[in-house]
Amino acid sequence: MTDYRIGRREVILAATALAIAPAARAQEEPPIHVVKGRGCECCDAWVDYLREQGFTVTDEVSMGTLLIRFKMDQGIPAKAFSCHTGTVDGYALDGHVPAADIRRLLDERPDAVGLAVPGMPYGSPGMGSEDGRDAYDVLLVRRDGSLEVFSSYPAA
Repeated sequence: MTDYRIGRREVILAATALAIAPAARAQEEPPIHVVKGRGCECCDAWVDYLREQGFTVTDEVSMGTLLIRFKMDQGIPAKAFSCHTGTVDGYALDGHVPAADIRRLLDERPDAVGLAVPGMPYGSPGMGSEDGRDAYDVLLVRRDGSLEVFSSYPAA
């Protein structure tokens, strides 16, 4: 009969590998910079979510017309606005964009401004539990300001 017990050494090696995996992935991916409103809990929650997903994130506070100007300078059309805007490797991210879509954007590298999740749909990253998620689309923002569906998330 074979003994399949796991020893202390294997447990330590596995735990170490799991602990450093997000840090290793963060070093591979470009950092994300987020411009957000002061005291906005959902903006903070999205930044925390990105960090949990292994991204290196910096953030700064901007208010009112300065935040709107930043969005416009990045090429985000008003109809795609949400509460915060991030930038990553030449792309803009407006609103509660999921990490999987950011990675896909960076892998595929379309000729576009970036991604947007207009409004603040419940269940999108940083906006409450996915268990009761509202259906929403992640939109690809083209350089001419047009929008097309990049990915869709059904209601849960």
